[in-house]
Amino acid sequence: TIQFTGALHATVVKQICLTNPSIKTLVYNAALVGRDADDFSLPKGNTIIIAPKGQTSINVEFTSRFLRPAEAVLLLISKSVGGIGGATLTFSLKSEIKHIEPAGILKCKSPCYEL
Repeated sequence: TIQFTGALHATVVKQICLTNPSIKTLVYNAALVGRDADDFSLPKGNTIIIAPKGQTSINVEFTSRFLRPAEAVLLLISKSVGGIGGATLTFSLKSEIKHIEPAGILKCKSPCYEL
């Protein structure tokens, strides 16, 4: 589970490091699924390429719109390259709002009641 904690309407970025222990290049297609998948994004695109014996990092961004916790799943589905494919990877994405910043302050005067 990857936890995204921040203020309401703020963008939180988390980084996932992926390693490739094989001697073949691995290619993954990323998909965000779930109730709040639209609140999460992959700024570098949905295709991830990991060089042989190498590693790469992917950024996952979350922008909160509501006070309730958001949930989604990040699926990394391997594409077969040269007959080799990696395991499908799944990450649970959850958010928590810890702080609320006011968008603005409006002052007004009004009588409490009128007869």
